[in-house]
Amino acid sequence: MTTRDFTANVISASKVVPDGNFKDSKASGVWDINEALDLIKGGNWPNAANLNPAAFVDALFQTHLYTGTASNRDITNNVDLTKGGLVWTKARTNTGYHHLFDTERGVGKAIFSNDTVAETTYSTSLTAFNNNGFSLGNSAQTGQNEIPFVSWTFRKQPKFFDIVTYTGNGSARTISHSLGSVPGMILINRLNYGNWVVYHRGANGGTNPEEYELELNATSAQSDSTVFSDTAPTSTEFSLNTFDSVNSNGVGYVAYLFAHNNNDGGFGEPGDQDIIKCGYYTGNGNSTGPTVDLGFEPQWILQKSATKTNTDWAIADNMRGFTADGVYQRLRPNRNDAEGSETQLAPTSTGFKVVGTASDVNTNGETYIYMAIRRGGMQTPTAASDVFHANKFTSTGFTEYTGVGFAPDLAIQKAVSDGDNWDVVDKLRGPSNYIKTNSTDAEAADTQYELGGFLNNGVKMGTSTSGQFNGWNPNLHLYWRRARGYFDVVTYTGTGSATTVAHNLGVAPEMIWFKCRSNADIWTVYHSALGEGKRLKLDNNTAVEDDTSSFNNTAPTSSVFSIGTVNQMNGSGRTFVAYLFATVANVSKVGSFTQSGATNVDCGFTGDTPSFLLLKRTDDTDNWRVYDAVRGLVAGNDKVLNINRNVAQSDDSNLINPNSGGFATTSTLTNGDYIFYAIASIA
Repeated sequence: MTTRDFTANVISASKVVPDGNFKDSKASGVWDINEALDLIKGGNWPNAANLNPAAFVDALFQTHLYTGTASNRDITNNVDLTKGGLVWTKARTNTGYHHLFDTERGVGKAIFSNDTVAETTYSTSLTAFNNNGFSLGNSAQTGQNEIPFVSWTFRKQPKFFDIVTYTGNGSARTISHSLGSVPGMILINRLNYGNWVVYHRGANGGTNPEEYELELNATSAQSDSTVFSDTAPTSTEFSLNTFDSVNSNGVGYVAYLFAHNNNDGGFGEPGDQDIIKCGYYTGNGNSTGPTVDLGFEPQWILQKSATKTNTDWAIADNMRGFTADGVYQRLRPNRNDAEGSETQLAPTSTGFKVVGTASDVNTNGETYIYMAIRRGGMQTPTAASDVFHANKFTSTGFTEYTGVGFAPDLAIQKAVSDGDNWDVVDKLRGPSNYIKTNSTDAEAADTQYELGGFLNNGVKMGTSTSGQFNGWNPNLHLYWRRARGYFDVVTYTGTGSATTVAHNLGVAPEMIWFKCRSNADIWTVYHSALGEGKRLKLDNNTAVEDDTSSFNNTAPTSSVFSIGTVNQMNGSGRTFVAYLFATVANVSKVGSFTQSGATNVDCGFTGDTPSFLLLKRTDDTDNWRVYDAVRGLVAGNDKVLNINRNVAQSDDSNLINPNSGGFATTSTLTNGDYIFYAIASIA
């Protein structure tokens, strides 16, 4: 029997010794059915809670933003660098070198992707590699006071990333590595001075790439070279010739090796998912540029033209802004300049597309190489507090709210005491762009939502005091994180023809909110309790309507949802966003019930009560009711808001009470059919 690394355990009719590697699970191996049942009953069967964290990209790679304080501090990003790894830092808003530190060379020893200078020791720069991140000293190189910085952390892990240090001997040789797969890209730095040498499997359009080299610190195109002895790397070693840039006698070198997963990554809960790809595309010179299929949505991309001279390397990531419209904040590894806004590359649910025509990304006929890392949230959450947060917030002027506890992907807010709108911003569309659940208005922009406004543990609000995200009125703030089986965000462009759209929820969504971004139109809601032939409207109080067009009369699956030809769902050339929700045990519940007198509604929250509840009657007109524990979800009267109305909250005359495992309705609630969406306690 063949098994993959980090998969859940395997049940076999006859036990065999697995040739895979079941690491760090409570129960390891291949089991017969009776033993498996015993393990399940005892709570020892591996699941999302006890699978090895290294199965997921979140534990192996993080983009972490911080503002310099010129003082000692810890950066907590939940990457265990005691296992080995690389930390790459860069000042964002001013000039400054890219600093790369790794566990093989030791703390404080920096090398620089934008220069040929020798390794330099800064004793007060990076001072420790920790089991949950790294520590910084008071050096201006990595923490100049009040300057925004970005850090990218890569953990050593088979089929993802490896680090090798070696001393040159001046003779053709091979260097062993522990990547466990054939490298997709290798970066080599000579530690006393010299250019960075790059191997990439996409050089020369993927034909004999081992016969070419690039330079990370330069704008030059690939060059025909025997630096790698014209020998392709293998899963255990790479070859070097006698060139001083990679193998001068007595000189120290470091090599960073990045994997290329090709349906063999072995990551994620199913144990068969990829998290890193190194590939290439050919430019076409059009604003509708090439579309690259990675099989996943990327959170980070390193990109360069392999064949065109005088082109920069570029890094985009979704923490600094990497939106569905192609806007991203570019940093250039070969330069020391500040980040700048570009409109060139856009993430999709299955990869990325080129939307610009600059020579750095899309000259007709030129070859472009890239390395892409999968977006996080691969694991099913086990606690609501890991993926949902609510707070009531009051502020005037510029504010950072850092009490969320995770990096949010969606934020919804409403001023609770007056008639302000419900504003919706998300990381994928870019936090400068908002839509309103109580309105058919198209997407708009406002300075209150700052670009790059999503932080590692909260949000960055803008300078507007218009009573919205950063106003004087108390605001209800709701935050979601994208996670497998729980919540996802998808953007797409309409074609006018019935089609399917890929998503990354990993299960069939039970509720989807659709909104046209580019045009004024209704919010369309799919709910599994109503079926694919009916719809609701989030922006008004109407009852359920028959509709076989919106969802093409086809239920969504674990990988796609269907859309018909109607303009509000799929108008040709229009842009759209979809928010996908599903049930996760003890975290969230998408459900329905029929009210006939007081009713107990079981959400499956073991001994727990909801922190958030969205409720809508479907067989008659009724508003979408919002309850939450922040404003008070208690036995007795509750404060209620309507997500389809721009009115202040009101007392609800005791319609809903929290109940162990869910909630209870009182007899005051009008009899009828209801749908709901609940999230467990986050206390």
